[in-house]
Amino acid sequence: RAAHGLPEGAFVFCNFNQSYKLLPETFDSWMRILAAVPESVLWLWDNNPAFMKNLRREAEARGMEPSRLIFAPTAGHADHLARLTLADLALDQLPYNAHTTASDALWAGLPLVTQRGTAFPGRVAASLLSAIDLPELITENSADFEARAIALAQNPGELAALRAKLAANRGT
Repeated sequence: RAAHGLPEGAFVFCNFNQSYKLLPETFDSWMRILAAVPESVLWLWDNNPAFMKNLRREAEARGMEPSRLIFAPTAGHADHLARLTLADLALDQLPYNAHTTASDALWAGLPLVTQRGTAFPGRVAASLLSAIDLPELITENSADFEARAIALAQNPGELAALRAKLAANRGT
């Protein structure tokens, strides 16, 4: 973790989607999750210097220490899949769910919590989780999304069981 700028003892949430997919409502939700899990960080893709600067400013405006946002540089696909194993839980967003990003997380063995949207772009991650038989990671509203992410961060046994189920089902 240290080689990627991640604190050793922290719970690492991540989202490696394109910056244009992030809406203020989603960022609000992520900040509430971080606030509820004091020893946590959010690991994001460093694909736009303005994005990083703006998110740090917005985190601070929401009462969050900007250093709890950690940005990862672009990496080759194999390196990216390898680094995903360092995270504890991937967080999805609406209205544009993770598509390839969700597939990458699941393939790397990283559980992903999503909220099912009402249109195709917001239903892809739920479809992937259904296909891999992890419906317990699909939520129907933002309150349940936040509660599920927080509960998993606070329950290492349940998260480990989900990782094991993901590993067992990944090839199917």
